Amino acid sequence: MSAVFDQFTGTSRYIASDELKHAVNVAVALARPLLVRGEPGTGKTLLAENLAEALGLPLIRWHVKSTTKARDGLYVYDTVARLHDSRFGGDGHDVRDIAKYIKLGPLGEALAAPSRVVLLIDEIDKADIEFPNDLLHELDAMKFRIDETGKEVAATERPIVIITSNNEKELPDAFLRRCVFHYIQFPTRELMSEIVRVHHPDITDKVLDNALEVFFGLRSTPRLRKKPSTSELVDWICALKKANVDLSRVSGGIPFLGTLLKTEQDIELMGKRAKA
Repeated sequence: MSAVFDQFTGTSRYIASDELKHAVNVAVALARPLLVRGEPGTGKTLLAENLAEALGLPLIRWHVKSTTKARDGLYVYDTVARLHDSRFGGDGHDVRDIAKYIKLGPLGEALAAPSRVVLLIDEIDKADIEFPNDLLHELDAMKFRIDETGKEVAATERPIVIITSNNEKELPDAFLRRCVFHYIQFPTRELMSEIVRVHHPDITDKVLDNALEVFFGLRSTPRLRKKPSTSELVDWICALKKANVDLSRVSGGIPFLGTLLKTEQDIELMGKRAKA
């Protein structure tokens, strides 16, 4: 099995565990979508971005919403624009040429691409329960037909598909069977040190140790509704550096707490603990 991630190790701004690297390699080797789950802030979306960078491939993003339908990812027929042009003669368009009003969606672009691309289907669990099943046929067939023109679009090379989920709802078994699955565990303290150093290469051991002590202490606090994530830690350290704050000399609370915690209840909880 080829070590895909070897192409950017040591130069990328993304630190991956060995288990995640293996999952990517297996998905690429089997030409299967990689379904990645994990709590927010564990780098699911960044995985696709950095994989595309490592392989030197274009990245196409499909951000899923609650109203997203699988068909929308293939193409949309802009009937409103055609009606407008037929009434007002916009830009000299020949409204009889329907192809001019067909716009490919992210999946359609990936299949129509002249060479291999990385396709990110982000937060698939935001859509309704039928979306993953509807997506199965297109991912298996790697081709589709534009009904309005009769044109068939087929992939010249199968794209690498990365699908992310925040585990907000269960995905259908049939869909799961088609994917290589990996759950990104929240980084250990040692791995988090590596991640922080990628973003703050000049950070001293003392500052990093103090910051991690506060950060993991927050995450272990009982009744915290939303635990701070990696991205929030990176931002918090940036704020500390810009303000020249020395955590070892701070007493009576955590500075810039709103950078780490995002709910009023959590901030109030920590305020009560600091006063206790």
